[in-house]
Parts: sequence; C-alpha cells; structure tokens
Amino acid sequence: MASDTDEIRGAKLLIGDTWREASEGPAFSSVNPADEKVLASIAHASPADVDAAVEAATQALRSKEWGQMKPSARGRLLTRIGDLILSNREELARLDCLDAGKPYTSVFHGDVPAAADAFHYFAGLPTTILGETYPSDGTHLAYTLREPVGVVAAIIPWNFPLLMAAWKIAPALATGNTVVLKPAEQTSLSALRLAELCLEAGVPAGALNVVTGLGHTTGAALVRHPGIQMVAFTGSTSVGYEIQRVAAEHFAQVTLELGGKSPHLIFADADLEAATSAAAQGIFFNCGEVCTAGSRLLVQESVYDQVVERLVESTSKLVPSNPLDPDCRLGPLISNEHLERVVQCIEQGQSEGAELLIGGDRPAGEGFFLNPTIFGRVDNNSSIAREEIFGPVLCVIPFVDEADALAIANDTWSGLAAGVWTRDIQRAHRMVRNLQAGTVWVNTYNAFNAMVPYGGIKRSGLGRELSGHAVEHYTQLKSVWFGL
Repeated sequence: MASDTDEIRGAKLLIGDTWREASEGPAFSSVNPADEKVLASIAHASPADVDAAVEAATQALRSKEWGQMKPSARGRLLTRIGDLILSNREELARLDCLDAGKPYTSVFHGDVPAAADAFHYFAGLPTTILGETYPSDGTHLAYTLREPVGVVAAIIPWNFPLLMAAWKIAPALATGNTVVLKPAEQTSLSALRLAELCLEAGVPAGALNVVTGLGHTTGAALVRHPGIQMVAFTGSTSVGYEIQRVAAEHFAQVTLELGGKSPHLIFADADLEAATSAAAQGIFFNCGEVCTAGSRLLVQESVYDQVVERLVESTSKLVPSNPLDPDCRLGPLISNEHLERVVQCIEQGQSEGAELLIGGDRPAGEGFFLNPTIFGRVDNNSSIAREEIFGPVLCVIPFVDEADALAIANDTWSGLAAGVWTRDIQRAHRMVRNLQAGTVWVNTYNAFNAMVPYGGIKRSGLGRELSGHAVEHYTQLKSVWFGL
C-alpha cells in the first residue's frame, strides 16, 4: 500500500509473510463515504485463500520462530508494533478518515493512540501468564499450564477499523496464538497497513494473516473452517448469533461483542450542563455508529424540558462536514445502504407518533451525510427505542423516579453499557448494582482503557475484551499430574 493515502493502490491478501492477489473472483471497491469516490480495489479472498491463511497460521504455531518464541520476546514485539503505530499516526488516521468517514481529529487523537495503547498494554502480559500448583497427598504433584488456544479468526466491524483490529490482534499474539484477520469489507485499508507494520516489527510468517472480503463469503468460510480454534467477533447481534451457531459445529471457542441500545440516565440532581453535553457526545460521537452509543436518553421528568432544550440548542450547532476538516465533529454514515436504513428508522419513528425535535433530514450535496436527529417523549415500546439504529438518532424518554428509570432502562434485549448522572453517591451505587449492563459509567460516558475489561450481557455478547481477563479467552487450561 502506498504511504501517500491520496493515491492508495489496490490491496492484497497477507498470507504467511507474502502479499498476494486473491486466487479467484472479482475484487470489490472501497468507497469514501464523504464524497462517494472509489478509494481502492480490495481483494476478495476465496475459500481457497482462507484455507491457505489458516494453514499458514497453523504452521506458524508449530514453528520455532513463533511457537517457541520466549514470552519476553513476544512482549518486546508487541511494544515495537505499538511504537510503529504512533510513528505512523498521521497516515493511519488519514486512512480511517477516508475509508470510514471518521473525523480525522477524532481518529488522530483517539483511535490511533488507543490502538497503540492496546499493544503496549498487552506487551506486558506474556510474562505474567502463570499456572497454579495444587496440594497433594504426597504421592502426586499437580499443576496447570495456560497454553494458546490456536488459530484465532478475528472478524472486525467498520466503525473503528484500526482500533478493533488492535483489540483483537494484541491479546491473541500476546498469548501466543496466531491470527487470521478479516476486516469489514467497507474498511480494510487501515487493517492492511497495520499488518504491514506488524511485519516491519518482526512478526514471524503466518503469525498474522489478513484476508479481505465480504462477510457472507470470506467471513463465512473463515468461521466454518475446521482449523479455526477460536472466533473473536465484533459486530451486529444477528451476525453474532449466526457465528456462534456455525462455530459450534467444530467446537470453536467464541467471543462476541455485539450491539446495544444503551440507556443513558440523567437524574434531577445531576450537573445538567455536564450531563447534557455527555448525552450529545454519547449519541453523536462517530455519527452514532458506536456499539455503546447512549441512544436511549432517560431524563427525570422534573428536568426533562430543561435538558431537552439544552440538547436541541447544542445539536443545532452540530453540522455534518468533511471529515478531513480539523473542526469536523460529525462525518458521514458508512454507506448509502446504511444511510437508507437509518432514514427508514426515522420515518418509522415519525409514523409511530414520536415527537421529532430536530433533524431527520439529509444535508444537500454528495456523501452519506445525515443531520443529527432527536426524538422527544419516546415510548420505550416503540421501534426506535427497541431497535439498534446505529446512527445519529437519539430517543429521549422521561421517567418519574429511580424505580421507573430502572424499569425502563432494563426493558431491552441489550446489555452492553449504561450511563448514570447523579450527585447522590448512594443512588449511584444502587443504579450500578441494578442496571443490566456489562459496563456502567457514572458521571462520565464512553470511557475506555486497555486495562479495563469490556463486553456485554444478554444479547450484547459473550466474553470480555481487553484487560487481563482476555487471557481467559485466548488461552486454554491444561492440568498436569506427576506421580512421586
């Protein structure tokens, strides 16, 4: 790939340590969602290419270069990858800006350093993976070993292309596995560039492979491949369900980080200025294309009008613009197909009688832009309150008291995240305990760190990303007995 992202050349597959064309079938295009122009031609990996990638990963597990690499050497390798991400910060930010329509400033200051941080954090993990010894009756010695699961299929979404690749690759390599990465078909470019940096850092042949392609072809072939021992997936709940079903056919382990319809609660005693600002950021950040987006804003009735007035006023100043513009805060949606789906959700909300307070329409001009949208006094049983829209659409729902807030917040299929704004510390702890979510933010929202576990409950997923808890998913436990 070219270092000048204004002239990105066609991409290839990484299999072993070789960049190669797909073995068969036509390539597909990566389109800039801000101007609808083709950025690059992307190789469409066939099942034969997936076979080759899995075989390369399997061989790497058995190789001296990777399979016998010392834990401390793996740690140094991950540190080098993190360093290379930071030294190529501008290019990586520009790639995700062009490919995904993400505001450049957001990627430069957020996604790229967070991706580097994931590698730097997990660089400290290899030498801390320990087994245990167990008391015996004097005739035996028993202990455990934690070993790599094997070949990991990492399948990532289009909303945080570089960051999601880092979240999957870093823990998998830290624990000694090998990886076959399948980026989202809409956003393959930063993942391919990251793979180049991994090779530059010294990742041995086959430890990391990248197969680009469509989900129903390349992704499906990867998930059903009998050589895959684990599937690590981030994406929609419907696709996650299908992945779990197919992976079960060959008993592959699965981690799933899926969708959400996260409740964001504002109580009357909260700092309303800070809470309202966070509520807007919680839904309009990354154009609402965030699994943890606070898409259901629950506001206590006594301050409802005040909060809504503040929200509408601040949202009126949020104008979609070119994501390359340093002042851009709201870019385009990922594709025309997704834009049309979000617009249909808005129209459905209007037909159900929800109060459209602002937005709901498209600005003039090219690109897949949508004006930020707020619905007021939404019924929690309506479609826009129950379905994941994955766009800049906020549903504001009034509540009476703490019990009412909890009933509304937990009345959902999802359990990824929740937010609470209150100055009452006792209430805050009660809400944390009773909200059904894998992450609860109190007087903040969308805070992340590589050392803190992340994941959902209910239909929002299985397992946890990040932190030392990732070891539990990316390793398997072996019990050992010695007769004395």
